[in-house]
Amino acid sequence: MNIQIEFATEEDLPQLADLLAELFALESDFQPDREKQLRGLRLILNDPAIGRLFVLRVEGKVTGMANALITISTAEGGPVVLLEDIIVSRSHRGMGLGRRLFDHVVAWAKGLGMKRVTLLADGDNRSALAFYNNLELELSNMVVLRKPLV
Repeated sequence: MNIQIEFATEEDLPQLADLLAELFALESDFQPDREKQLRGLRLILNDPAIGRLFVLRVEGKVTGMANALITISTAEGGPVVLLEDIIVSRSHRGMGLGRRLFDHVVAWAKGLGMKRVTLLADGDNRSALAFYNNLELELSNMVVLRKPLV
């Protein structure tokens, strides 16, 4: 099986929006909105200082993605990554591809001197939580709170 993980391109954005629709259908906090997702993806793609979009290809077909946003942590005293979206298409789950994608993003972050990778997960998405548990992530005592501004 030919597997590649690389930075996304403009041509990948429609498939990434499809993957986000699949992801947001699993999460109670978000609703798929293709135009919003495409707008957000383009903002990241066009400014690598904001973050990077990673695409997972199997036999040349987009089957997974990760969205790694860069920010500064005062607690860590340096740059960190917020792994906001990571998904492998339903048809390719259970093959170890999600771990490969996660490990690739972590290696990229380490290579840039990032201090930490933080991942947010929907509390109701049991399969994702089980997957993340196998990645040796530490559970944080932090609670996510937000205030929509729109």
